[in-house]
Amino acid sequence: MTFGERIISLRKKLKWSQDELAKKVGTSAPIIGRYERNEIKPSIETAKNIADSLGVTLDYLLGGSNSAVLDKSLLKRLEDIERLNQDDKDKIYYFIDMAVRDAKAKQAYK
Repeated sequence: MTFGERIISLRKKLKWSQDELAKKVGTSAPIIGRYERNEIKPSIETAKNIADSLGVTLDYLLGGSNSAVLDKSLLKRLEDIERLNQDDKDKIYYFIDMAVRDAKAKQAYK
């Protein structure tokens, strides 16, 4: 997906008009339309504002990652975990690994 296609997809998922996104970003609806049609590229600052407004990373919008699941709230949680001491991080990651393993096992037996 292109930069513009990702904006369209996320904007529609949020049920926002181009005008609503434009107001959040600090630009105009026609400019958002041009970004969506890949006619022009925004400045880095504007692209970051678009990503922040849509609740995704700039990397996702630019196509560096195909996972919009790595949203801002998940990244915030990971940052919080990274600030902990190593023993606490190891415990948290152990429980995450256990939960993921169990979820995969349940899916395999469906």
